[in-house]
Amino acid sequence: MLIDTFGRRAVDLRVSLTDRCNLRCTYCMPEEGLQWLPKPQLLSDEEIVRLVRIAVTLLGVTEVRFTGGEPLLRPGLVGIVAACAALDPRPELSLTTNALGLARTAEALRAAGLDRVNVSLDTLDPAVFHTLTRRNRLPDVIAGLAAAEAAGLRPVKINTVLMRGVNDHEAADLLAWCLDRGYELRFIEQMPLDAQHGWDRDSMVSAEEILARLGERFALTPEPDGRRGAAPAERWYVDGRTGADGRPARVGVIASVTRPFCRACDRTRLTADGQVRNCLFATGETDLRTALREGADDEAVAALWRAAMWGKKAGAGIDSPDFAQPERPMSAIGG
Repeated sequence: MLIDTFGRRAVDLRVSLTDRCNLRCTYCMPEEGLQWLPKPQLLSDEEIVRLVRIAVTLLGVTEVRFTGGEPLLRPGLVGIVAACAALDPRPELSLTTNALGLARTAEALRAAGLDRVNVSLDTLDPAVFHTLTRRNRLPDVIAGLAAAEAAGLRPVKINTVLMRGVNDHEAADLLAWCLDRGYELRFIEQMPLDAQHGWDRDSMVSAEEILARLGERFALTPEPDGRRGAAPAERWYVDGRTGADGRPARVGVIASVTRPFCRACDRTRLTADGQVRNCLFATGETDLRTALREGADDEAVAALWRAAMWGKKAGAGIDSPDFAQPERPMSAIGG
C-alpha cells in the first residue's frame, strides 16, 4: 500500500493526461498559454494504463481520476478509460474536465466505463465567462453538462472558483442553477497554483465568505460528522431539497487554504510526464517514466512509488512563513 510516516493511506490516484488546455483561465495560465511538454516526454497510453494497473493491483488504489490540463484533448482517452475499467479489481473512474468536448464524447466515455465527471464552471454569465477564460465557450460547457447527465455520468459535479469582484456575486445563483438540474456544486478556494505566481490571499474569496453569501438565500445544514471521510469538501444539505439521485441535495466547499484537510489526505498524483507527486503543493517529484522506459518491472516501479509517498509531509504548509509555491502550475500538475 501507499502509506506515509503519518499513517495516511493513498487510495485516490489523480492522473494528468496532458498539460494542454483549450481555455486560458486567468487564475491558471496567461492568455498566450504556456510552453507545453514535448510529446516524447509524455507518457504513452500504454504507459499510463500500466502505471494505473500497478497502482490498483499492487498499491491498493481504489479510485482513479483523469485530469489535465484538459483531459478531453487526449486522443486516446476513451481507450485509456476502457483499459482501466477492465482491471481487476476495478477502480472507480472519474474525469475532471472543462466540458468543452463533453457533448460529443460523454456517451463513448460512459460506454468505456467512466463512472462520473467533475466539470469546472465559474459563471453563468457569458461576458464573465469570457473575462475569466478568454474564450466564448459557455454554451459548449452547458451542453457538455447536459450530455454527461443524459449519459448517466452521475453525480455530475461542478467545481467553481470565486474571484473577488469578478464572479463572487454569483454564488447563490450558481447553486440555484445546479439544484434545478440535479448537479452537485462545490466551491473551491483559489489556491497558489497559477502559472504567473500572482496569487494573493487577500483577494481570495474564503470559505466563510462563500457560506455567508449562500446563507443569504438558502438554509444550509452541516452534513453530520463522520460523513466526510477523506473527501476534500465540507458539505451542507440545502433547504431540505432532494438531488437527482434521491438523496438530500448538497453543496460543498473545498477550503484548501483556510481549512486545510491534510490530516485526512488520501491522494497520490501522476503527472502527464510520469512524475509522482505526493502532495498537490509538493516541490519535489519522483520519476517513474524513466524507470518504465529503462525496463523496470512492476515491483520495482511500485517500490519507487511507495518511497515517494513515504516521504510525504504532514501538510501543505500554506500558512508557513517559508511556504514556496510549486514551480509547476495546476495545469501541469493535474487537478
